[in-house]
Amino acid sequence: MGRCLTFNHNHCFIVLFFSSLSHLGLAQYEHWPYYPGYPEQPPVEYHHPQQPANVPKIQLRLSGQKRKHNEGRVEVFYNGEWGTVCDDDFSIHAAQVACRELGYVEAVSWVSSSKYGKGEGKIWMDNVHCTGKEATLAACTTNGWGVTDCKHTEDVGVVCSEKRIPGFKFDKSFLNQIENMNIQVEDIRIRAILATYRRRVPVTEGYVEVKDGGSWKQICDKHWTAKNSRVVCGMFGFPGERKYNVKVYKMFASKRKQNYWAYSMDCTGNEAHISSCKLGNHLSVDAEKNITCENGMPAVVSCIPGRAFAPSSNNGFRKAFRQEQPLVRLKGGAKIGEGRVEVLKNGEWGTVCDDQWNLISASVVCRELGFGSAQEAITGARLGQGMGPIHLNEIDCTGFEKSITDCKFNTESLTCNHEEDAAVRCNVPAMGFENQLRLSGGRNPYEGRVEVLMQRNGTLRWGTVCSQNWSTVEAMVVCRQLGLGFASHAFQETWYWHGDVSANDVVMSGVKCSGTEMSLAHCRHDGARVSCPRGGGRFAAGVSCSETAPDLVLNAEMVEQTSYLEDRPMFLLQCALEENCLATSAANTSVSTGYRRLLRFSSQIHNNGQADFRPKNGRHAWIWHDCHRHYHSMEVFTHYDLLNLNGTKVAEGHKASFCLEDSECEADVQKQYECANFGEQGITVGCWDVYRHDIDCQWVDITDIPPGDYLFQIVINPNYEVAESDYSNNVMKCKSRYDGQRIWMYNCHIGDSLGQETEQKFDHFSGLTNNQVSTR
Repeated sequence: MGRCLTFNHNHCFIVLFFSSLSHLGLAQYEHWPYYPGYPEQPPVEYHHPQQPANVPKIQLRLSGQKRKHNEGRVEVFYNGEWGTVCDDDFSIHAAQVACRELGYVEAVSWVSSSKYGKGEGKIWMDNVHCTGKEATLAACTTNGWGVTDCKHTEDVGVVCSEKRIPGFKFDKSFLNQIENMNIQVEDIRIRAILATYRRRVPVTEGYVEVKDGGSWKQICDKHWTAKNSRVVCGMFGFPGERKYNVKVYKMFASKRKQNYWAYSMDCTGNEAHISSCKLGNHLSVDAEKNITCENGMPAVVSCIPGRAFAPSSNNGFRKAFRQEQPLVRLKGGAKIGEGRVEVLKNGEWGTVCDDQWNLISASVVCRELGFGSAQEAITGARLGQGMGPIHLNEIDCTGFEKSITDCKFNTESLTCNHEEDAAVRCNVPAMGFENQLRLSGGRNPYEGRVEVLMQRNGTLRWGTVCSQNWSTVEAMVVCRQLGLGFASHAFQETWYWHGDVSANDVVMSGVKCSGTEMSLAHCRHDGARVSCPRGGGRFAAGVSCSETAPDLVLNAEMVEQTSYLEDRPMFLLQCALEENCLATSAANTSVSTGYRRLLRFSSQIHNNGQADFRPKNGRHAWIWHDCHRHYHSMEVFTHYDLLNLNGTKVAEGHKASFCLEDSECEADVQKQYECANFGEQGITVGCWDVYRHDIDCQWVDITDIPPGDYLFQIVINPNYEVAESDYSNNVMKCKSRYDGQRIWMYNCHIGDSLGQETEQKFDHFSGLTNNQVSTR
């Protein structure tokens, strides 16, 4: 203690602080290079392809209005300035050379006519001819540097593979001559250092490390900014960043030797990926040619998870996904964090037109919903078409807005239609849910018996799921958890799939999901008290998954326009009586003199999804109805209900799918399904099936209903027999007024097309509840 008096006060405090740390306190720093989730791999040796001596050195970058980080306008740095490449004679071979020079494994495609926007400055290369084996784009034959008859409207772009070349190193020989060089590294990660964060899922805090030349390296924090942290957190699925305990990390850094990356990072903060950030300053080198970070330490980020991924006191995460903002939502996506973008305006949900839709605008949507930055800005209604209004067009965001509605946009969408609906795929935190589940015994990775990893008697073990009440909703959660898309079928018998024999025992039963869960373990189930009278083995639950699914939506306007009443003689309704299409009192109605009052209407059912809607059963299992002389491919395809203002069902009808076919299609879509001659049944994507008002059972029997105000409701695919990408739009509701002779339908809409507040007002509209006509 006496020796400490010779130091200044601050140094003395640090020495005392270090010496007072207990063994328990230091335990959180032990074995830090080795921790779950990041097994250290030996560095891969990367050899840059040999470049002919007479070929000039160039650098490439991808620029412009990107929709993925691995695509963009090809720009070349030559003779001290950046320029573009003309699309004349450009080919997939040239794209291959460019992508590999940028560190990607291969090219996926190339695009002409300045798809990513017009570049500026010189057009360096024109009439580019490559074999695909060149080490650099400069080795391909061209007209000569800067020799061109092109304009920037012909700037070429490329789409590269997501995968990077293992051990990739870019040519650093003349970096000091280049301005605005984009970052090119093999990979990036957040490495948890403190024990608190090493045990936490997802990892939200730690060192930022880049993989360069096959090995992981820290980044010196001397030039590190909050903007850099924002970009890194966004890449890992987090909407924002926060401050961290600098003192603890400084103390830890002083105890370990670091392996620093040679550069700093220079981000503006609105980038969706670090490959769009600029390469910062070159770090100094010591006498032994080691990269140094004088008076600095490794850069650290501390990220704020969205509400759906925030640790909770129970089990480290919330049980079901909940949107953080009521103004934006994603629909029709197979995975958490992806879907068609819909915004709420004037109480009604509508879509966004994809004109000028890019990664920056898509990232605003993702962060608003509690995810990270956007992985992809999706165009052309690739995640299904919406219905209703198109609220926004030509969105122009800076990337720092709190909501997509804060961006500049054009409310005029006269040139847009739902074939241009914008969608997004967001970066979401790595929760590890896919490791708690597997499919076993299937013919391909998309099907099999469901096996879950559960703790039993203190040990983790694989086992099966009881198939009692197992349905498409539970299967959807399984497929989403495994990242395999949508469920196409849920199986209650799996004897034909021989799974792992050691996993035959049932470890989960009573599973009941709402459909929004991120993991099967989040669904309601029996817990440790497993109860499965059928047993596992051949009766274990199974699924088959698909990357696409249909999405049926009813045309609400047609129902409203075609509704009317008909008093139909009972002798014309004998077949309908046989098929239970009439109220129970019809059995007591005189066949010769009686009649039934029917509420009739037409229904037009669109398939707005990404896959054809097909009946659950094949033709061999269809049921023949002799009276109507046709087959039913689905015994209950729609429910028709009349409800009083208290929500009680007062009349009902149902429609079997005796004929699912393409009645009409969009202009560029070919009809595939026709019922004639026992043909295949279904509804093609982009087509619709029309059930006309004048066919049997296309009604609700309201003979016994007194006059009054009611709610009319139609539900398509009510038993979820066929998997769809979105069940919330399968319901259509109307307000209805019946005066004893006439009926009025109004305010008809799809169940999820209105905002929550507007929908609540609709369901509880004012009026007498005694079934008498209310005065207005």
